[in-house]
Amino acid sequence: MALDSTNPVLAASDLPYGLPDFAAISDDDFLPAYDIALAEHLAEVDAIASNSEPATFANTIEALENSGRALARANGIFFNLEGPDSNPQRAQIAQTLAVRLTEHSNTIAMNSALFARIDEVHAARETSGLTGPQRRLTEQRYRAVVRAGAALDDDGQAQMREWSSRLAALTTDFGQRLLDDTNASAVLFDDVADLDGLSTGEIAAARRAAADAGHDDGWLVTLELPTSQGSVAKLTAPKSRRRVFEASVNRCSHGGDHDTRAMVLEIVDLRARRARLLGYATHADFVIAEETAPDSQTVADLLSNLGAAAMAAAESELAGLRRRFDGSFGPADVTFALAQNTGTGDAPSVDEFEQYCELEAVLVDGVFAAAHALYGLTLTERPDLRGYHPDVRVWEVSRDGDGVGLFLGDFFARPSKRGGAWMNNIVDQSRTLGTSPIIVNVSNLTKPETGEKCLLTFDQLITVFHEFGHAIHGLLSDVDYVSQSGTSVPRDFVEFPSQVNEMWALHPDVVAGYARHHSTGEPAPAALLDAVRASTATETAHSTVEYLAAAALDLAWHRLGPDDVPTDVLAFEARALAEVGLASDLIPPRYRTAYFNHVFGGGYSSAYYSYIWSEVLDAETEQWFLAGGGLQRELGRRFADAVLSKGDSEDPVRAHASMLGRAAQITPLLARRGLVGVGE
Repeated sequence: MALDSTNPVLAASDLPYGLPDFAAISDDDFLPAYDIALAEHLAEVDAIASNSEPATFANTIEALENSGRALARANGIFFNLEGPDSNPQRAQIAQTLAVRLTEHSNTIAMNSALFARIDEVHAARETSGLTGPQRRLTEQRYRAVVRAGAALDDDGQAQMREWSSRLAALTTDFGQRLLDDTNASAVLFDDVADLDGLSTGEIAAARRAAADAGHDDGWLVTLELPTSQGSVAKLTAPKSRRRVFEASVNRCSHGGDHDTRAMVLEIVDLRARRARLLGYATHADFVIAEETAPDSQTVADLLSNLGAAAMAAAESELAGLRRRFDGSFGPADVTFALAQNTGTGDAPSVDEFEQYCELEAVLVDGVFAAAHALYGLTLTERPDLRGYHPDVRVWEVSRDGDGVGLFLGDFFARPSKRGGAWMNNIVDQSRTLGTSPIIVNVSNLTKPETGEKCLLTFDQLITVFHEFGHAIHGLLSDVDYVSQSGTSVPRDFVEFPSQVNEMWALHPDVVAGYARHHSTGEPAPAALLDAVRASTATETAHSTVEYLAAAALDLAWHRLGPDDVPTDVLAFEARALAEVGLASDLIPPRYRTAYFNHVFGGGYSSAYYSYIWSEVLDAETEQWFLAGGGLQRELGRRFADAVLSKGDSEDPVRAHASMLGRAAQITPLLARRGLVGVGE
């Protein structure tokens, strides 16, 4: 293991929990570090493959599991930097590594001697006295190498190498083009009156963004990752709303260097060909074979059934908005009208709640306090520890007095950061390796002016709770093997713990801690809290249709065979939405194809449905918590012991059913989404 290397990326860290010494690492160190780490890993694998002793779990599967530690360290550092703090050099390194790492993985998977040993251990897994996690790890390792091409003939393996390398380059380039076009598509206003509806802080941030972009005058409204933009829900001028909305919805599909449409078609084609080579009808079938959903048709049926109910609800919702809206009504007006609709009647406007959601209070007295009440987690900020960017903060995490790991928070937007919010692992927990988790939450909040406070919209509030749910999943991991740690679960299960954590945002015992006016310190009025809860009792039909349309698009693209790939991205998109009854002139998908980074630049291809699939478990678990008394340490302990701590060392859905005492049902989800009885 090269952790004593003089290369600072690989050098052993004497910081708490092995936190990388980011200050000592330069971008010039990464490729030399990978030269060392990749060679070392191949040497370790060759030693395992050439072992003259009979193959056993210990000398083959476990040895593979414990190999490549230097490479894991390099990946944990570099890919944590590349998303939230990119630059031209890092973008180029990412392109280089996309191909090199894919070729490296192919070389290992297609090592015939290694595959023979894995096959031998796999064949004896039921009779060799393996523990449950060991047997599961053996099965996972076997399936992984077969799905990577280990069982193909020489020609098939050569084809797999070519396609996999090309896909790695394309998906990396997709994300970089999207980041560039999202920055380039920010909307410049030359009259501050056009920004009426935005807060003073948001207007100041827009002026700062314009200055940072080199504009002597004006206000630059930057874009968020999804189609719907928070600013569009607030801007009172219809023309301003339309400018921002159209900039968002047309990203990466207007020609030029940032256009991704040709890339999408090539990605879809190569994925379909690779799936067919491996014996699957489509890429969706290839992906879903490893998820908790039984097959792609089951997913398609779920989306179709929910879509029909959601569109019926949306038509009713839109009709009500039209009646209340003054003037012409187009897609750029829907979220604005929805926001205005929440303030009708005698109840206070839910927009006022933002004044009671200051980031620091939400974190310390909301998110962290709930984690302490439920799981015994305590977060202590460590200003002496440095993150990878000056905005990154570091907390040490303990549980009932025992050290657990580190949590890093990177909350504010910047041009070098890709849009959205996510959780990263710098280090994964493993008892075998003796490693503790180092977890990062990344988001894109507007950074306040010096001396001002960061106030969260309701959606941002929920996102902060959601992402920390992922962090909890990683922090509470208690498994032997690193590949089964924390969030290393099937894609359509990974969102479940984070969605569960959203329920605490408005729980009376939690909201009382953080919901104080940012300037007066007064607690949020009961009437305001009641209005917020009432407005969020069910999802808006608009939000449900947005999501389902994106999930349906993902599935439609990836249920194509190699001979079915179209030539016109936008025409296929329109046809696919119409075929599932989710085409709406007023409600575009949450992500249109050309900027669907989850699917074409990230790891969610054929799996964007996972949010709604996980929500079935989430809605059931929310009812389980509430029936047991809510924010109770005993319930948190049971949830952690049964599900969160297990990672993928057990079947996660079976573990959840064991906690509930039965399989989850869809009824609580339908009620939450306001779809019970809709369209019947």
